[in-house]
Amino acid sequence: MDVVAYTSAVANGRRLAALLAEFSSPGALVTAAEQVRDAGYTHWDTHTPFPVHGIDAAMDIRRTRLPWVVVIGGTLGCVAGLLMQWWMNAASPEQFRWVPTFLQGYDFVISGKPTFSLPANIPVIFELTVLLAALATVIGMLAMNNLPRYHDALFGVPRFRRVTTDRFFLRIDAHDPRFDPQRTAEFLSGLGAVAIERVEAAQSPARWPAALVVTLVVLAGLALFPPLVAAKARLSKSPKPRIALIQDMDNQERYKAQQANPAFRDGRAMRVPPAGTLARGELRDDRHYYRGQVAEGWALTFPPQVRVDAALLARGQECFGIYCAPCHGLGGAGDGLVHQRALQRDTPGWVQPTSLHDPVARSRPVGHLFNTITNGIRSMPPYGDQIPPADRWAIVAYVRALQLSQDARLEDVPPERRAELR
Repeated sequence: MDVVAYTSAVANGRRLAALLAEFSSPGALVTAAEQVRDAGYTHWDTHTPFPVHGIDAAMDIRRTRLPWVVVIGGTLGCVAGLLMQWWMNAASPEQFRWVPTFLQGYDFVISGKPTFSLPANIPVIFELTVLLAALATVIGMLAMNNLPRYHDALFGVPRFRRVTTDRFFLRIDAHDPRFDPQRTAEFLSGLGAVAIERVEAAQSPARWPAALVVTLVVLAGLALFPPLVAAKARLSKSPKPRIALIQDMDNQERYKAQQANPAFRDGRAMRVPPAGTLARGELRDDRHYYRGQVAEGWALTFPPQVRVDAALLARGQECFGIYCAPCHGLGGAGDGLVHQRALQRDTPGWVQPTSLHDPVARSRPVGHLFNTITNGIRSMPPYGDQIPPADRWAIVAYVRALQLSQDARLEDVPPERRAELR
């Protein structure tokens, strides 16, 4: 192979950047890489259309340190997530008065829950760990590979385009300490290269396209505009009201409380309902449905508009669990959590809630039970303002089902199911 053309470091006014050797098979490339490595070259690389087994060992490439970067990034994310939630939720402003108000934490107790609980913080810690580990992976990979590089002298070699299809290349950079145009070309020729070409550096450094630069600048300006506007609104004061994008939500045509209204003789916007009047639909003249009473006294049956079926019992069970079970217990025995807590604290004068299975409670008519839920009885408060009438009747039906479950007779069981009893 003629190597005279490579003896000069400068030809036709262009500087020699590297020598590129082409090989026709992966095996030939691996063998050549081993010999280049043994020859002592340090600034060289291989280029293949697909990963080649054994090329790392042939090039004496050391194991990457990227996993350590990922571990450090993930650890920082884990610690940052933990400290961030502790600062926001458990750090008291009284302990850090020197911190600006908008940066202080707020140890607000919600429903008696602890201000700092590790299990509750796991999701945020996990997300930040994954986020910082992923960022460390991408940024570390780019930094260790000296990326991004938007131009390389190899891009100017037409032969190099086949690297993505069926050719294998090895290049030795001109700034390698052992590089010599003549001897290095002869050395590559002896490795069985199909061809050897000069890789010449561009006369002028490659630049980003002007259109791309302008686009990036415009996008950066647009991205900075919203936070700058928000910072101005936060740090400045104005006698004008804030901008309302949806006017009909902020400035509705209405009279507010305690505001004057010339449409009325007394000039007040707030009106008292006229005496002896009721709102439409609030007459409630059905004593059976709304009071649990009939002419003879307490109703013994459910109102006609209440259909006792599985759906009503399911609704009654749901409402019973919300309003009744805290005191009476899920089984209605009067052993709810409120009662247990009162016993633990030895509350003076505490009276256990009535067991719904007590003979007196079982003998109450359904109308009496409905009235008890509505208006309360003895130490039990009224729930008429919280539970609508339909749900009150559903609770009564479920209470009857609970009582029947503890005091049922054999005759109450369908004949086809009696054989299942023990």
